[in-house]
Amino acid sequence: MIEYAPNRATWLNPPPLNKDVTMRKRIAILDYGSQYTHLIARRIREKKVYSEVLPTSVTAAELMTNPPLGIILSGGPASVFAEGAPQIDPAIFDLGIPVLGICYGMQLMAHTLGGKVEPGAEREYGRAVLSIKEQASSAEETADRTGIFAGLPASFTVWMSHGDRVAALPQGFETVATSANCPYAAMCDEKRRFYALQFHPEVVHSEHGSEILANFVFGICSAKPDWDMSTWIDETVERMKKKIGNDEVVLGLSGGVDSSVVAVLLDKAIGKRLHCIFVDNGLLRKNEAAQVEGMFGEKLGLDLTVARAAERFYAALDGVDEPEAKRKIIGREFIAVFAEEARKFAHCRFLAQGTIYPDVIESSAKPGNSQTIKSHHNVGGLPPDLKFELVEPLRDLFKDEVRSVGRLLGMDAELLDRQPFPGPGLGVRILGEITAEKVRLLQEADARVQEEVKKLPNYKSIWQTFAVLLPCRSVGVMGDQRTYEYTCVIRSVDSIDAMTADWTRLPYDTLATISSRIINEVRGINRVVYDISSKPPATIEWE
Repeated sequence: MIEYAPNRATWLNPPPLNKDVTMRKRIAILDYGSQYTHLIARRIREKKVYSEVLPTSVTAAELMTNPPLGIILSGGPASVFAEGAPQIDPAIFDLGIPVLGICYGMQLMAHTLGGKVEPGAEREYGRAVLSIKEQASSAEETADRTGIFAGLPASFTVWMSHGDRVAALPQGFETVATSANCPYAAMCDEKRRFYALQFHPEVVHSEHGSEILANFVFGICSAKPDWDMSTWIDETVERMKKKIGNDEVVLGLSGGVDSSVVAVLLDKAIGKRLHCIFVDNGLLRKNEAAQVEGMFGEKLGLDLTVARAAERFYAALDGVDEPEAKRKIIGREFIAVFAEEARKFAHCRFLAQGTIYPDVIESSAKPGNSQTIKSHHNVGGLPPDLKFELVEPLRDLFKDEVRSVGRLLGMDAELLDRQPFPGPGLGVRILGEITAEKVRLLQEADARVQEEVKKLPNYKSIWQTFAVLLPCRSVGVMGDQRTYEYTCVIRSVDSIDAMTADWTRLPYDTLATISSRIINEVRGINRVVYDISSKPPATIEWE
């Protein structure tokens, strides 16, 4: 990874910047609907540079009220030719500010500036080898490569995901990289400091993606690493104080990392005017409800209400096997139970949630921009008599950033190191119909998985490990007796932010122990398999 290095030769003499550019403290990212838009922001924040995601409707004049150091146009699922496709204020290209277009952002840049974009012969999705075009040698140029690919090798692997592609460059641009299926895999206009990439440097599948973004942020935009999460905490607490004033807040507490961090942030901002509600929906991990009561009610001393509603959820889910239908039912019942408890706090004006960015991007679609991957059930759609205003301080952060906030707030590592758990709980890990017996089986199987994986020396580096119950049974033999029982899947993934993930190479001995324990100790499961799918194309959860 390339970090900020003010003495680096290729960054000593960047193109002249506009007046007052050294006062700009942010990189602005225009969101064209990519599933990875906030991942770009995250990658930049990792470099201690503040980045802000803005809607595509932002105008050049609005941008200049707080002039950014640089502008990034994200990818997106649309075609520049489609009716209603998101566009850009052309005046943004006249601001004299560096611009980087990624995927759809590259196509939009070419289309807006007079180039030609055309549908590709076929969609290019997955890894591709990028070949950097060698720079022409002259007395004025150094032997080292400069610009967006400064310091990088002549070829490396990147992640492509596009249908359309640039067919002719706008005036003033040149080709700086190609791939087998993309003659204009990267283009630039060095004079105006416009750069564009057909691939996604922000995903872990792209080699040297971090260096490419560093070249843009530091080498081209002249940013400085002067922002961190402690700054974010101070700003967020002050923002919540101003927004909430002397009012009170109800928090939908799940017991996970996200809502727990929100609880501590709110406690820091408003103290005892925070009221937490925990819904035990019967789809939690083994002993989860008791652990939440002990941690938050007793240890942290929060005002905690526990709603025990397992039977209600099981009844509502009876006979339902379609994934989205199950998610919506769980969400609907959660809202209903939460609303019943929230009415007891009728004096509260605000509702707080532990929503983080992966929740937002996978469950909300912006017309013409992003697409819904799956629904999420944070507390939305409350009855008309509960007119709460939302407080979602973490909605632009990723999980590891949330953990960093928690550590800075002095929270227990035991809580912060917990692996992510989906809002719908085991409801998205039991394929097919959900019953109390299936929940019991999965809770017991998953408990064995957790116990064994926690013994690994690299446990904290694993993003998530869990069990999934399949709706199919298979024949087995135990103690000379024929069995006909369920199949359990073990899923373990490595990730930084859940936007992309690869399957964990768990040791064979660990897998063998997990399999043996589940089959021998959990009556009703006689077969264990291991999921070796990455994200994309698979998602982390099975439903």
